[in-house]
Amino acid sequence: MAVATNSSSLAVTAVDWAGIDTVLLDMDGTLLDLRFDNQFWLETIPAEVARRRGIDIAAARRYLAPIFEREAGRLNWYCLDFWSSTLGFSVAELKSAHAHGVAWRPYAEQFLTLLKQSHCKVVLVTNAHPETLRVKLEQINLRPWLDRVVSSHEYGEPKESQGFWATLQHTHPFDPDKTLFIDDSEAVLASAEQFGIRHLITLRQPDSTKAPKTHTCYPAIVHFDEIYTGLMRNG
Repeated sequence: MAVATNSSSLAVTAVDWAGIDTVLLDMDGTLLDLRFDNQFWLETIPAEVARRRGIDIAAARRYLAPIFEREAGRLNWYCLDFWSSTLGFSVAELKSAHAHGVAWRPYAEQFLTLLKQSHCKVVLVTNAHPETLRVKLEQINLRPWLDRVVSSHEYGEPKESQGFWATLQHTHPFDPDKTLFIDDSEAVLASAEQFGIRHLITLRQPDSTKAPKTHTCYPAIVHFDEIYTGLMRNG
């Protein structure tokens, strides 16, 4: 993968699609706008906690903050069963009630269409809980473009763990040297890099309501149309 660098970020200038045979894609913040998740966890959940506990939003956020800090990067962070048990109400039902906010990231659908027409195997690898997957795929059915859908909950370890990648390679074999992985989480990308996945790209604007990142540790794009070149010729 060719990249151009400046003082604040790594910009993808080309992908050698002829050297890629597997594309691993994250869902939230990669194919789908992270706006939904950020609003749900930072606004909807605190509001529901406040309503149920009879406290104000600030107090609800203070209650949630240490739990968020403790569980970040662990499988519980993504587990709706854990959050429902911890908070005392069905987080899955609340998420379903707000699911109209699930939306594509720009050019993601077009990118998937090009990948589907290419020689590449395309696999969704997500930390999303199966219930989260169900809710989101009911809103935007990604399955027709994908060869497989893998939730880290199937393996009992999040993508931040080396165990996830070892199990993924065992159950759905791929060549790390010929695999491209795209994810908005640099912690997850670091785990994939440690496992040996060679081609890594992150997103500069996973949430459409926030300004693009000015610094990334991995080659980065704002939108998928930046890496169409070459892929179209392989279709």
